[in-house]
Amino acid sequence: MYDRILLPVDDSDSVTDVHRHAAELARRTGATVQVLFVADTSRDSVSVIGGDVVDALEQEGESIVEDAAGTLASLDVEYGTDVVQGSPAETIVEYADQYDYDLIVMPTHARKGLSRSLLGSVTEKVVRLSGVPVLTARIRAGGRLAFPYENILVPTDGSDTALHAARHALELAATIDATVHVVSVVNDVSLGPDVRSVLSTEKLEQPAHDAVEAVAAAAERYDVPAVHTHVEHGAPTDVITAAVDDHAIDAIVMGTTGRRGVKRILLGSVAEQTVRTAPVPVITVANPD
Repeated sequence: MYDRILLPVDDSDSVTDVHRHAAELARRTGATVQVLFVADTSRDSVSVIGGDVVDALEQEGESIVEDAAGTLASLDVEYGTDVVQGSPAETIVEYADQYDYDLIVMPTHARKGLSRSLLGSVTEKVVRLSGVPVLTARIRAGGRLAFPYENILVPTDGSDTALHAARHALELAATIDATVHVVSVVNDVSLGPDVRSVLSTEKLEQPAHDAVEAVAAAAERYDVPAVHTHVEHGAPTDVITAAVDDHAIDAIVMGTTGRRGVKRILLGSVAEQTVRTAPVPVITVANPD
């Protein structure tokens, strides 16, 4: 499933659980983890110490990757480390692509401070730009990082991107023996009463039923313990949030874009909102070129 996982790190004290989560995922899938620190070139970090020119951020980065590597080593995970210079989000995306990583693991919240580098805005930018799947984990009260995942939620609108993400979820579920819950949303909240009165409930729901059935059909090619399909009405982010509690979801796997127009369910904005608010890890998967 995953052979190479990229773990960007910063100076936050609150993300050790994310490092541990990446390590547990790597152990279960047999992956190696590359710990990466990006020294932000937009900041003036060069100074002279004892007559030698040094880059304070790079020095700090070496210490930070060593700390993260210690967590990986304690869990007997094979790992490597690297410190590079660049703009954090763009460099992470380029690094993952250049060295053929299968997954990027990042937090969605980090400590504020002078060396703040991996915060929500950077993580969300990586989600938008990356062609590599990105696992984001919310570091905030109320979030949970359970592993192995027992239940995976797959939102779908029937688009090619959503189906591609669903296949990723099915492969992951087969690897870790997880149950899959597929949900499609009838977003009638955005429709005016005049439109709802003209369109029958059956007509509104049919695309959603087709979307979940397409994933159920795809699941027949994977050794997944169980697949449950759900068609719900409401705003997509609200439905996704409710499904996490209703079905004891441990992770969400979703595409980053979706259909246009009335059938448009999973858009970049919905994926990003889910990344920001979900109390469980979210794996966003872009459509391949």
